[in-house]
Amino acid sequence: MKIAFVASEITPFAKSGGLADVAAALPRALYELGHDVRVFMPLYASVRDKGFALQKVSGIQDVPLLLGEHPYQFSVYSSILPDSDLPVYLIDCPALFARSTLYTTDSDEHRRFILLQRAALESLQRMQFAPEILHCNDWHTGLLPLMIKTSYRWDRLFQQTKSLLSIHNIGYQGIFSAITRGDIGIGDIVSHVRSEDLVAGQINWLKEGLFHADAVSTVSPTYAREICTPQGGYGLENVLLGRSDGVTGILNGVDYESWNPATDKTLPARYDAANLQGKQQCKLVLLQQAQLSLPGETPVIGIVSRLAMQKGIDILIDSLPELLTTRDFALCVLGNGEQPYVDFFNTLMQDFPDRVYFRNGYDEALAHLIEAGSDMFLMPSLYEPCGLNQLYSLKYGTIPIVRKTGGLADSVQMWDGNAGDGIVFNDYDAPAVIWAVNTALDLFKDKSAWPQMIRNAMSRNFSWPHQAQEYVQLYERMMRS
Repeated sequence: MKIAFVASEITPFAKSGGLADVAAALPRALYELGHDVRVFMPLYASVRDKGFALQKVSGIQDVPLLLGEHPYQFSVYSSILPDSDLPVYLIDCPALFARSTLYTTDSDEHRRFILLQRAALESLQRMQFAPEILHCNDWHTGLLPLMIKTSYRWDRLFQQTKSLLSIHNIGYQGIFSAITRGDIGIGDIVSHVRSEDLVAGQINWLKEGLFHADAVSTVSPTYAREICTPQGGYGLENVLLGRSDGVTGILNGVDYESWNPATDKTLPARYDAANLQGKQQCKLVLLQQAQLSLPGETPVIGIVSRLAMQKGIDILIDSLPELLTTRDFALCVLGNGEQPYVDFFNTLMQDFPDRVYFRNGYDEALAHLIEAGSDMFLMPSLYEPCGLNQLYSLKYGTIPIVRKTGGLADSVQMWDGNAGDGIVFNDYDAPAVIWAVNTALDLFKDKSAWPQMIRNAMSRNFSWPHQAQEYVQLYERMMRS
């Protein structure tokens, strides 16, 4: 199949969250299955700074593009996704993308991603690439389904194109003032924007995508159900319920090329399910790096997370101090985000200097070491569309302690004495976290149960080639409809 894939971030070129990992791994898996995939993203200043090899794409240089009354030019460069042969096309427009961060609160933020979307379509025209599937991701590409039905409808290139909009996090919707509508496109596109939103003085890009896309997917089956409820839909549940085809939930896969303890080059020692000695070595190195002088048999709980309310940090504030006071374990935390949560972990490290380590920021090598060197991994999310760290944890034999929501519910199975690979709790409150951590710490002492949980966890398979087949099946259903 011919597939055009557009996203605002792709690992390793640019990343702020899980979208970037999916936007790298899924197209690569589709490409390796034999499909013709063209991937588009912005050429941010940070991408240039990283020194990736970039090649000018002939015929797509200094292309003029008018967004309302604002003239721009864009050029396209190609690069190869590392560890693959997949070409990635980076849209260069310094006037919009040469910023210090991927996303901004600048007054022209809407034009940055209007240009991404229109430049992707203009590039496809110049390549004469007629996609059967236009795969859009989150609000940054939410106007593409409308664009190919209006502004670009005249071009027979897109006559057979079906659009899929994937929701990676419905909490971010791309809501802009109604006065930005003049910048969106050409022709009659504005007449198709939700009139009730314009009357309210706004345009919701994700909402437009949900109305106009030929199909909608999200990153886990449970999250597909949750976003159709008032509790999980963030105001868009009725739009989703109004779709006769519903929402398809496909659990994200894992890039086992990058996340595999048997081959992970970032680790001080490698290991697999048959020989866990390397895991113990990783644990000792983690404790040493964290400057925690503890015996090797001390259980270690790891957290690698964006520090935001979504991630359940609120209930950790009410539970971790009590747990650290009453139980013997070490805590290693890597993350950045909202200042109150940063302050909490800094205070926790001061209060328990011998058992708590916190690094404010993100460090890829340390993230791998925490996954490998921890015995348990804590994810108490308020909501979690898919989650990747629990999938990494399973592969690394690090028992996930998770709240039953979204992709966490779909991927972690509660230990029942024989089967299962994690600890799952239901309620979003401190007592539930305390129960779950205490349960895990008690099981850690069980010399029969704990090794079995590790074996169960490491046997799970969430490889992208397997998950990509589900997308292919969805694409095929779209083409038949």
